[in-house]
Amino acid sequence: MAGKLIVLDIGCGNGAQTIQLTRHIDGTILAVDNHQPFLDELQQRAEAEGVSDKVQLYLKDMCELELAEGSFDLIWSEGALYNMGFSKGLAVCRSLLVSGGLLAASELTWLRPDPPTECRQFFDNEYPSMVDIDTNLATIKSSGYHVVGHFTLPESAWWDSYYNPLEKRLQSFRKKYVTNPERIERIDSVQMEIDIYRKYSSYYGYVFFLMQHNQL
Repeated sequence: MAGKLIVLDIGCGNGAQTIQLTRHIDGTILAVDNHQPFLDELQQRAEAEGVSDKVQLYLKDMCELELAEGSFDLIWSEGALYNMGFSKGLAVCRSLLVSGGLLAASELTWLRPDPPTECRQFFDNEYPSMVDIDTNLATIKSSGYHVVGHFTLPESAWWDSYYNPLEKRLQSFRKKYVTNPERIERIDSVQMEIDIYRKYSSYYGYVFFLMQHNQL
């Protein structure tokens, strides 16, 4: 991969990882999300960090990217490919990568084969297609990639920047919307997700996979 890298960040959200990528690459990043407020926040972050020249924003559904095949050296996707389905996401990304290009993606994964009934039932509803690490690795290989490596994100990655601040906001939302049954139902749903992780974090987690497009 000589020269400047061309990177695609699929499901970039508000771009915390996008900004981190700009610090480690010589090239440009096309940051894709279907929520304009997230892209607006990313634009502000990029300008504040002095890296706006490295980041291009693209408001688009990841299932309808309409990008040229074989045009990216690296594709990055944190907790987003599940929106397409992991297998389909791998295929879409492979078509967009140059031969030998890299894909870094995280996927919600069973870490143990014996989740308690409450945990299993929760994900039968929320993410029924979740599988274990070995199955994901086999899917990656059968999708035309060489597995470079993988690791499980630590529990701190869930709590420090996501669940702890989210739980505090839920408390304030619960007071604000106490007379709104629909909002309270949604708040309860998010709280249940947090409670499930609090009780069963050893059974599932995000696994980050790094893979390389098999060269022709």
